[in-house]
Amino acid sequence: MMEVKVKRINEEAKLPEYAHKSDAGMDLFSVEEKIIDVGQTALIKTGIIIELPANTEAQVRPRSGLALKNSVTVLNSPGTIDEGYRGEIGVILINHGKVPFKVEKQMKIAQMVIKPVIKVSIKEVKEVSSSDRNSGGFGSTGMK
Repeated sequence: MMEVKVKRINEEAKLPEYAHKSDAGMDLFSVEEKIIDVGQTALIKTGIIIELPANTEAQVRPRSGLALKNSVTVLNSPGTIDEGYRGEIGVILINHGKVPFKVEKQMKIAQMVIKPVIKVSIKEVKEVSSSDRNSGGFGSTGMK
């Protein structure tokens, strides 16, 4: 099992945790109370700093329950935390709902998934090979 080092920078911070043994994502928790008005965004602090293993990233993703029940989601989903970042983890939430949403201390606000990163080198070429898809995109396969 891979290890992620976590430092609390707020005494009320909760460490990320898996709700179930088989979960892919660990819950991230708020250390502050904040109202997010309808159509607005807010940066919610978690009170933690992480140190990721080499060649990994942390992806910050929405929680499906917040999205379904409150229309609150992570704005830049998935948000990427790079291996070398050592600042406080913050989560950008947006309220797509019809009423203001109250973030409370210790509330589960997002999930974090640790993923491997594949480094590539860029090679400029004059042509790329063709495929059965080619440039088709943005709904080119239809709805049914």
